[in-house]
Amino acid sequence: MPKLVRLYITQVCIGFALSAGFVALLVLSNVGNLAHLIGSSPIGWLAVFMLWFFNGIVFAGVQFALALPRASRPEGGGGRRPRTPVAHSDPMAIPVKVTPRNHRMTH
Repeated sequence: MPKLVRLYITQVCIGFALSAGFVALLVLSNVGNLAHLIGSSPIGWLAVFMLWFFNGIVFAGVQFALALPRASRPEGGGGRRPRTPVAHSDPMAIPVKVTPRNHRMTH
């Protein structure tokens, strides 16, 4: 399996695990009386599944987006190349030809 695919699957699993923890914290801390709404509804399990699934998509995407730059760094060392200085020139005045306007008001 290619390294990138393995990295993606790993990060998606981590994202969905984080989503499960997030939904569990939402339900346990009863945000917006969510625990009562889920417990009293016959399809409360669907609400929990949808919260987990859609948050899992978001968390997995963010997890992969954060892991991708780390994966491209070399194994040893800091991973940063020394910066090359950018040449700056001194400011220079540029002559601009200004023509006077006729300030007559026409109605």
